[in-house]
Amino acid sequence: MAQQGSLSNKVVWITGASSGLGKALAQECALQGAQVVLTARRVDELEKVRLSLTNPDRHICVSADISNENQVRHAYEQVLNQKGRIDWLINNAGLSQRALIADTTMQTERAIMEVDYFSQVFLTKTVLPTFLKQKSGRIAFVSSVAGLLGTQYRASYSAAKAAIHMWANSLRAEVAQDGVDVSVIFPGFVKTNVSFNALDGAGKPQGHQDEAIENGLEPEVFAKTVVSALLNGEEYIVVGGTKEKLGVWMSRLSPSTLYKMIRKAKVK
Repeated sequence: MAQQGSLSNKVVWITGASSGLGKALAQECALQGAQVVLTARRVDELEKVRLSLTNPDRHICVSADISNENQVRHAYEQVLNQKGRIDWLINNAGLSQRALIADTTMQTERAIMEVDYFSQVFLTKTVLPTFLKQKSGRIAFVSSVAGLLGTQYRASYSAAKAAIHMWANSLRAEVAQDGVDVSVIFPGFVKTNVSFNALDGAGKPQGHQDEAIENGLEPEVFAKTVVSALLNGEEYIVVGGTKEKLGVWMSRLSPSTLYKMIRKAKVK
């Protein structure tokens, strides 16, 4: 399928850009000619990513904790001062979970919702006036196949990823007439360090890799697929292996069959 859009010289702001999906998306956008703005908490890690990109001098690092509203406002000002516009915002920063509901504290429930839902909402609301003024741009949210299905050990994560999906759907309807597009990306298993950082019930990082993630898609393949879909104006982008795609398909066709499949699945 021929791509409709081009990223040449477009400004693409990516959160959670120091590793994993964010890093892979940054590398692909840079390859396609974009000026990439990298955001995460650790500036040294961001610098490493920036230097790995095609034409490193065209890209900037803006460190911020996306759950800190003052830091987000400051980051936004820096991006506008240095780049003057934002063409794509990719809300990618996120936190996963590996714990049963019975073992998950309310503090952990809230921590996951804070990062995976509220912080994305706040950043988007902060940046939205620029998109509306430009009457152009695309806002993308990295949700998850878990946000479409809901599985064991990922209740809070699935809920937060479902919540941002529905918020994005409402946003899409509200800004469509203003030339602003909204896309939601649903990754299945991709080989990243997400499961090392996933929170256990007490809110501590799990610290080891999951088998399903280890056997997942390569991040570069994920990024190529996503950037291509975004350039084609796609709004609902599922990227994963056969099992995840089957699950998404089944969730629409026969939810009760899906629930049985999930009960039997090895998801830890």
